[in-house]
Amino acid sequence: MSILMDKKEKGFFIIEKLEELYGNPPIPLSHKSVYTLLIAVLLSARCTDERVNQVTPSLFDLADNPFDMSQLSVDRIRQIIKPCGLSPQKSKAISGLSKILVEKYNSKVPATYLDLESLPGVGHKTASVVMSQAFNIPSFPVDTHIHRLSYRWKISNGTNVVQTEKDCKRLFPEKLWSKLHLQMIYFGREYCPARRHDPYLCPICSFIGRKSLFK
Repeated sequence: MSILMDKKEKGFFIIEKLEELYGNPPIPLSHKSVYTLLIAVLLSARCTDERVNQVTPSLFDLADNPFDMSQLSVDRIRQIIKPCGLSPQKSKAISGLSKILVEKYNSKVPATYLDLESLPGVGHKTASVVMSQAFNIPSFPVDTHIHRLSYRWKISNGTNVVQTEKDCKRLFPEKLWSKLHLQMIYFGREYCPARRHDPYLCPICSFIGRKSLFK
């Protein structure tokens, strides 16, 4: 006789498995301040964290604060960050937001979604990461890994990242959002990749794949 598991019970299983595998997940982007975290997250758009971590030391050796960054030319920034991709747009955004931080925020990164998302190159996902990892505000940033896993695990219908974020926040306790965000990223990289994924070997998909166990 099969045992039906509802979505809430599925959420508990996912939490327990991720905690078992990644009890203390580190922040994957190297940084030494709120500002350098913001820049690293901005650079991570359509780029791997590993590549960002290879590029940022050279950039931050020249400028690790808004004022020094605002003194660099856009072209100089672009030359350094070119390996991260989208360098024309990202270099303009980094220069522009640095000048705004100096002029409007006394060189401090603001701690509200509204202010963060008003900065050049800073979308909701980037702002969510900064709010979570720099200011300890419960957030659930949705990247490609989390969007993919949420669809595979039938947490969300995969329509868009906005809906995925809403569904994850609805399912998981708020106090776990920031940690689960990191745990899911690490899990997606190690066990549940976009390509060559074996659902029978995946510690979560292999369980969820037993359709008789789930509604």
